[in-house]
Amino acid sequence: MAGLRFDPEYFKAIEPSRGSEKPPLFKTALEIREFTNPILTQILGASPYPSNVTESVFTVRSYDGAEIQVTRFASDKALASIDPTPAVVYTHGGGLVACSVKIFAPQIARQAQDSDLPYFAVGYRLAPENPAPSAAEDCFAAVKYVSEHAKEFNVDPTKIALQGDSAGGGVAAGAALIARDRQLSPPVAKQILIYPMIDDRTELPPDDPMLEFLSWQSNDNVVAWNAYIGEDKRGKPDADISPYAVPARATSLRGLPPTYIDIGTLDLFRDENITFAARLAKDDVEVEFHLWPGLPHGFDGVPTTSWYKRAQESRLSAIGKIGV
Repeated sequence: MAGLRFDPEYFKAIEPSRGSEKPPLFKTALEIREFTNPILTQILGASPYPSNVTESVFTVRSYDGAEIQVTRFASDKALASIDPTPAVVYTHGGGLVACSVKIFAPQIARQAQDSDLPYFAVGYRLAPENPAPSAAEDCFAAVKYVSEHAKEFNVDPTKIALQGDSAGGGVAAGAALIARDRQLSPPVAKQILIYPMIDDRTELPPDDPMLEFLSWQSNDNVVAWNAYIGEDKRGKPDADISPYAVPARATSLRGLPPTYIDIGTLDLFRDENITFAARLAKDDVEVEFHLWPGLPHGFDGVPTTSWYKRAQESRLSAIGKIGV
């Protein structure tokens, strides 16, 4: 009988390390953070950090006066470029409550190397200490700063993209909405959203067949959104929630930049991503959308599969078309 299943190649790769125990049922955002940080530090640091990428750190002031660290990752080729280059402002994953630029640094550096473009990684503030809309506002502050200091960074201000994965994808999408509404000039050239977390209303019933395949659990999602937008608002259709915090709640997506989205069929965010892509297309936004069969959230943490290579090639192709 047909139904949900892992891609055979992916399952073969993860089977030796796949435990029989279910992941813990987290009660607080801080429990998610304590569990997630060391695991992702290990996974993301498993591949070597490229020797030809240089990091430099600067600070920007966010909407409320707080100073946010931004780290530029640039390859030797990008730094040596005579002509201004496109650039990517990047926001990391972690469910809005966990992780950091430091944890994601090996992955960001590899992307900067593979694309030969500067990546500006935003050290946005996390919930529950800093609830909505801090993360999206921090990201927008970084985009605005890079745009206004484009000459200093040897960046073409007409070719600045927003990129993020998981919660970082939602943060990037929120920042793109802010940039549109505040008429950032030049406008953001592209958004690249990797399995983005964009809708607080997503929650699976206890008998849903997808539950056994999830790496980011339905319960994790509820706890994280509660921490970011408030338990009194999360999941309520008529709640007064800023679309900058929850991009799927935006009444219109018209005027957003060309958008790339990819996600696996065994990802909790699958349906919200499909809906968001369809809404973008309906609002006349150019969309490239990929739905990878049999793959869960964070599938690219297994770099030995052909799916990893295919997804990376697809993303790099999208990055290579910033502003085109």
